[in-house]
Amino acid sequence: MTKFDFDLGVIGGGAAGLTATSGAAQLGAKTLLIEKEPELGGDCLHFGCVPSKTLIKSAKVYQSMKMATRYGLPELDVPPVDFSKVRERIKSVIATIQKHDSVERFCKLGAKVEFGSPRFIDEHSVALNGKHVSAKSWVIATGSSPAPPPIHGLDTTPYITNKEIFYLDSLPRAMVIFGAGPIAIEMAQAFNRLGTRVFVIQRSGQILSKEDKDMADLVMQVMAEEGVTFYLNAKVNATRNLNGKREVHITDAEGREVNLQVDTLLVALGRSPNTEGFGLDDIDLIHDKRGIAVDNRLRTNHKHIYAPGDINGSFQFTHAAGYEGGIVVSNAIFHLPRKADYTWMPWCTYSDPELASIGLNEKAAKKAGIDYQIWSEEFNGNDRSLAEGEKVGRIKMILDEKEKPIGVQICGPHAGELISEWVAILNGKTKLSTLAGAIHPYPTLAEINKRVAGSYFSPKIFSSTVKKGLKLFFQLKGSACDPCSDISAPDT
Repeated sequence: MTKFDFDLGVIGGGAAGLTATSGAAQLGAKTLLIEKEPELGGDCLHFGCVPSKTLIKSAKVYQSMKMATRYGLPELDVPPVDFSKVRERIKSVIATIQKHDSVERFCKLGAKVEFGSPRFIDEHSVALNGKHVSAKSWVIATGSSPAPPPIHGLDTTPYITNKEIFYLDSLPRAMVIFGAGPIAIEMAQAFNRLGTRVFVIQRSGQILSKEDKDMADLVMQVMAEEGVTFYLNAKVNATRNLNGKREVHITDAEGREVNLQVDTLLVALGRSPNTEGFGLDDIDLIHDKRGIAVDNRLRTNHKHIYAPGDINGSFQFTHAAGYEGGIVVSNAIFHLPRKADYTWMPWCTYSDPELASIGLNEKAAKKAGIDYQIWSEEFNGNDRSLAEGEKVGRIKMILDEKEKPIGVQICGPHAGELISEWVAILNGKTKLSTLAGAIHPYPTLAEINKRVAGSYFSPKIFSSTVKKGLKLFFQLKGSACDPCSDISAPDT
């Protein structure tokens, strides 16, 4: 029987790799974790979720200070933002969370951590720091990186990505953002609120193009009112470095030529899988520009090698990577044939208002050829939302031909939290009638979940047929108010 140095080798210390490492080590598997960067945590901790949400919070507080009169408070003379202090706050939050992703913690769990750049020399072994290391099973969880688009002049024009934006020395006076996906939209709003003049350039006709347009437009409406300038259906012709400025030449939706001069250019147009440098071709592991090919158990064409997270090109979310890391543990350690199921994968863009989704939206339902119906409620009808000054937003519930929920989208305050109730409902196969009849505390934003479920039942419960039946069997007298009469008028 072949002997290996480790039961499981994991390449990549991001969400997927850390989950797989933690689970395997705690189950008693001799586990090796290899990370090329000097610290664990991956993109999410250092260049993604954590710094972005920290920045968004600072921007939201600053926006609230500027809008104090909206809440009946005295007008404030708010000084400009010192971005170096925002940057230091971001670093402090990362440092606090870093302790959870420390070498010491994983060592206590039973995993060995090595830093370096491994390269496969055969299907079970890698070369690492001048030595060979073998494992019975391997996990490739190397994630993805920003992918700069092929724009004329971009190779000689200084630009930043999510790797640099949280660590700037000062607040940009003006910024052009290529792309209008989640990262681009979150950063556009945050920097605009902090005082940067922001221009968003998008190739298609809407922001957040994977979302339904009516929901994405709600977000864009708020951002435009706050001062963000959008160029939709625009073509970027060229960029150049001009006396320390970044000049961007575009053609807008009407065919007009527009030149924008800013001091910062953020490229947020997409990502590519980190597959280079690991010797994947040397072991004939199937991969392409989209990532490593895997089956529904996250196995590559070599069944003992798994590829969870961004590297497989599916859902590029931290929570998806963590989920897939758990799938790997089930298959590689328990040897249970567990398949990944993305039916109820939730996601959220942390704009203000937030836009959260689970299941199918209208775009996906149409593409799948599903006959569907829509039930929706507006946040301007939610008492807590009005009390907090939040009037823009909507919840949209999609039912299939059998009148079963197949997806929910929420655009509104704390949508990322509100969608979690639907995570439980849909995964637990809870009936809509249970949600509609459940007691929610008042006043809360979450009442909107109950209300949209109730709106589905209202036409059935309060139909003319039901009223006629009740009147017949229980001798009910009907309406007590005739809108055509004036009950205060004296008799004549």
